[in-house]
Amino acid sequence: MSHKAGGGTPDRPAVAVLTQPSFAALRHRGFRAYFATSALAMMADNVEHVISYWVMFEKFHSAALGGVAVLTHWLPFLFFSVYSGALADRFDSRRLIQISMLMFITVSLGWGLLFLADTIEVWHAVVLLSVHGLAGVLWGPASQLLIHDIVGREQLQSAVRLNATSRNLGILFAPAVGGALMLLASPAIGLLVNAVIYLPLIWWLWKTPHGSRRHPDHGDQGVTARSGGFAEAWKVLREVSGNRTIIIMIALAGVSSLLVGNAYQAQMPEFAHDLGTEQADFSYSVLLAASAAGSLLGGVILESRSLLIARPQTAIVLTILWCLAITGFAAATSYPLAVALMLVAGFLNLSFSAMAQTLVQLHAPEHLRGRLIGLYNMSNNGLRAFSGVTVGIVGSLIGIHWSLALSALVLLMATIALLSFSMRMR
Repeated sequence: MSHKAGGGTPDRPAVAVLTQPSFAALRHRGFRAYFATSALAMMADNVEHVISYWVMFEKFHSAALGGVAVLTHWLPFLFFSVYSGALADRFDSRRLIQISMLMFITVSLGWGLLFLADTIEVWHAVVLLSVHGLAGVLWGPASQLLIHDIVGREQLQSAVRLNATSRNLGILFAPAVGGALMLLASPAIGLLVNAVIYLPLIWWLWKTPHGSRRHPDHGDQGVTARSGGFAEAWKVLREVSGNRTIIIMIALAGVSSLLVGNAYQAQMPEFAHDLGTEQADFSYSVLLAASAAGSLLGGVILESRSLLIARPQTAIVLTILWCLAITGFAAATSYPLAVALMLVAGFLNLSFSAMAQTLVQLHAPEHLRGRLIGLYNMSNNGLRAFSGVTVGIVGSLIGIHWSLALSALVLLMATIALLSFSMRMR
């Protein structure tokens, strides 16, 4: 591998990798193990969604409960991500991930036992969905610090991109595995079996030496690791305000999640209907899975060629292209064109989001890295709760095609403004 390092500035750390081998992070044995076991855990996470959402619909026929499911999934990221990052700064990331996996297992077993006894009530569902959301929040920053510890700075972009690819791999296989468990056994037994899928990651985390490094408190730096929430987020932003790359990447993640996010996935049945798919058949499944398939394809292609070195302007341009793909999907009247645009959107989404997260981690001061990752997750994931308003609720008033297209166009203008700002920054 050939590389060159130069002098760093607050906005440009002293690491500039020119070339890397294909799938660079996978050359680390530890990362290969984490890639495989975390993909299994992400699949189990989504298998639980596949089965529990189906049974909740059959049991309650409540659109409101479906809305609660979305809110309980994303709002914990908004309120607790920075606190989770502070924990990752202070404690062993392996143990934090293991705790999150135990929370996922508890939720899966809870669903299974309640379905088996046929005693599920709405409040049970709300509690289980909330615990599931909190487990995801705890997993995020600890996972990023773990892969950073495994591969180091020079191959961090490869690791972040492949980590996102493993998530999409799990998401892609979850519907098939969840459906098979329901058909071969029952929803209740399927969820009890699903709890076992988390165990390989828990076991590997007991054995690996990676991630054991504890980060100092650094209370004298102006931020305490024991606090969290919006006040803490503001303090962290003020401390890194001189690093415009971090500010721009967090803003990029925030506006894209707030205005569009992945809210179109929840509206996919209506898009499928308008494209001529009348039933929940193979055509609908392809449309629903196209974005995840595009992300998976993007991870493979980009890693096989070591393409798109992390730069702020590149991340912003990729987001602009994503806005155009989403706008095209909203306006599409052809099913093949809609599938193709969803594939492109998935490719671009993985590309710019992995790049933005890489830049935040590379530029973050070590004593703030966990909290900045938490702040990025707060912006990238927590604000997705409100994309249901910009796309879903507005769509109920003006039509889902118009609401998605207008949201994407507003995001396009905001992203162009960020690009202009970043060019002046240079």
